[in-house]
Amino acid sequence: QVQLVESGGGLVQAGGSLRLSCAASGRTFSSYGMGWFRQAPGKEREFVAAITRSGAGTYYADSVKGRFTISRDNAKNTMLLQMNNLKPEDTAVYHCASARLGAVLIRNVGSYDSWGQGTQVTVSS
Repeated sequence: QVQLVESGGGLVQAGGSLRLSCAASGRTFSSYGMGWFRQAPGKEREFVAAITRSGAGTYYADSVKGRFTISRDNAKNTMLLQMNNLKPEDTAVYHCASARLGAVLIRNVGSYDSWGQGTQVTVSS
């Protein structure tokens, strides 16, 4: 499995921006799709965004489309999530995840076999 470490979370006012990073180690980063999920208190973990192995394909939850951008740098084993125009409902712990080989249901939690510990994002109104 791969080890994943998130960073970049924090407290921001509504309308502000944050950029999350996910550093990966332990297996060939470029061989696996990657994703971001988030979990708010009392709620299930939900899909935010995903990116294909090469970075050519990206996918977003409807709630973040047009505000968040996922990207990856395979040379640096790093994935990013640029979050703009943040809203209070974006408040959650954000986790990066590495997909299972051959996974196609990239919006499903079960398609990922490695998870980071998460980074807290808090958006005040």
